[in-house]
Amino acid sequence: MAERGHGTYIDIPVQYGEGVIVAGPGQTIRKVIVCRPEDGGGGAAVPEHIVAERDSVTELCIAVLPGVNADFPIAVDITGSGASVRISGFYICGADESVKFCIRVNHRCPGSVSEQLFKGIAGGVSSVSFDGCITVAPGADGTEAFQECHNILVSDEARVRIEPQLEIYADDVKCSHGATTGRLGEEELFYMRSRGIPDTEARVLRIISFLSPVIAFAGTEGEGLAAEAEAAVRRVVGGNV
Repeated sequence: MAERGHGTYIDIPVQYGEGVIVAGPGQTIRKVIVCRPEDGGGGAAVPEHIVAERDSVTELCIAVLPGVNADFPIAVDITGSGASVRISGFYICGADESVKFCIRVNHRCPGSVSEQLFKGIAGGVSSVSFDGCITVAPGADGTEAFQECHNILVSDEARVRIEPQLEIYADDVKCSHGATTGRLGEEELFYMRSRGIPDTEARVLRIISFLSPVIAFAGTEGEGLAAEAEAAVRRVVGGNV
């Protein structure tokens, strides 16, 4: 155990076994997972545990489309210096969906990097929660870890809960988290309408722009995802104006 300011670090051994994705030394793993209601939600395809070893690169992108109800528990253990892990995702909820992310990233060694970027749209009476924790173990100096979760509400009844956490037990680290939940900016919408863009179309374009950093990450591996996301946004905005 190690104590530091706000609590005690307990070194729990890394668990290997069925369902664990291991990025071995120098290996690159890249996955894009699209969760659709007609596929049963797709949550089972999302790995629950990732181990990143020395100089490996792990990139995971999760897209959650309307109609999906799912929990996504993801644990990441970074065990080797030089390892890089990036987890990103977007979710579009427009009715009564329940989507929950619980992400735990544990930097166990010096000189590793992690990045989380999640963006979501919540409409109807949907409920979204994001519970993310970054832990930097004692001695894991040189760690760089960043976490962001941003959401746009398109109805009065939708609910979003965000709980970002940092637990740092080392020195010389760069760590941050950011979280926002709000509505589309009325000034931007007014400007677009003044340029002849109909209100609904203006809202669709702003939301697509908001989601685009995550959609772009999918690249060719998520071929067709941008069009699918745009169609989903149009349905959600049209039903929540």
